[in-house]
Amino acid sequence: MSLYDLVHETLLSVTSNKVRSALTILGIVVGISAVILLVSIGQGAQASITNSIQSAGANLLTVSPGGGRFGGFGGGGARGGGGGAQNEITLTAADVATIEKLPNVASVAYSVNGNYTAVAPGASVSIRTVGVGGSYDSVNAITESSGSFIGAEDIRGSTRVAVLGPTAVTDLFQTGVDPVGQRIRVNGVDFTVIGVTNSKGGTGFGNADEVIYIPATTAQRYLTGNTNVDSISVQAASASSVTDVTNEITAALITAHAVKDPTQPGFSVLSQAEILSTASTITGTFTTLLASIAGISLLVGGIGIMNMMLTTVTERTREIGLRKAIGARPRDITLEFLVEAVTLCVAGGIIGIALGWGASEIITATGLLTTLVSWQAIALAVGVCAAIGIVFGFYPANRAAKLDPIEALRYQ
Repeated sequence: MSLYDLVHETLLSVTSNKVRSALTILGIVVGISAVILLVSIGQGAQASITNSIQSAGANLLTVSPGGGRFGGFGGGGARGGGGGAQNEITLTAADVATIEKLPNVASVAYSVNGNYTAVAPGASVSIRTVGVGGSYDSVNAITESSGSFIGAEDIRGSTRVAVLGPTAVTDLFQTGVDPVGQRIRVNGVDFTVIGVTNSKGGTGFGNADEVIYIPATTAQRYLTGNTNVDSISVQAASASSVTDVTNEITAALITAHAVKDPTQPGFSVLSQAEILSTASTITGTFTTLLASIAGISLLVGGIGIMNMMLTTVTERTREIGLRKAIGARPRDITLEFLVEAVTLCVAGGIIGIALGWGASEIITATGLLTTLVSWQAIALAVGVCAAIGIVFGFYPANRAAKLDPIEALRYQ
């Protein structure tokens, strides 16, 4: 059978029953578009987290209570998470002072985190509030679009001032309103807005734009009622000194808190590389899970392909018998039905890729989530479509090829 004949027969067979072919393709379209969309969401989250972590520099360390938390991650994590060890220590301002005295430490910042109700004229929202201390803006690469950030005088004086992330501004004030100089209430305490930060985006562990920053001492005095610190960020003098600084911080805190078992110190010191590795593992697993869930619909679509091809073989039994009687070889029959199945799958795959890609772009444009469609995912989708066509089309094609021509010609 020539290539022209093969293509002509395939197109003729696919278009002879347009409704059935369209419904069969629909199963593949839904599966592929779901895979593309969900994988793009997972990859977008991973890219966002990676960019956020890397933007802070390779020489940033995070000290947190417990065996390993993302406290302060992405502009200050919410209180809790990670499940601390039984011997979890409590970090305080004294620990911050101890770390500041260590060699190879360029700067130190700390945070006191919590979720509180913020009230502005005409708005009331539950929002993450981060009490900041030390060089928090420089260590966490925070810049202001207007006004100024919290300074040393504000921290020493426990002043009731606040700096808002851009999303917090939108939540609390009407569009076009300049929040600088306005007053808001956080957990019943009045604050004056002195600045607005530039957008940093979400990380998957928290959105740095949806935050209210206040002095850490103010947070401890008016909100938490204690002197505890949730997270300490340490900027090493250079990337090459990160390991030395990690060891120095660990040794200093073990001594300061009289830790009896150094293997379970009750705190963690994580570098950006370690946080990035952990975050990538989490988001990678999340992406795989999403793709696996969407893959179930591809399996259903493949079963639909097999069902259609078996029906086609039954309908064309006499035609197959006639072809074999005039000299068609079994491999010609097999190839024709396989190509037909692959054509249906690839057609559905192309439409599904277009729909999935379009949906991803729409989601990104709306600002709900950040998505990322990779060429690897598209190539994988096309390969999966072809594989489904071959795997689920082989049995019907093989069955057609094995038909006895005499029996096939007698089929009614």
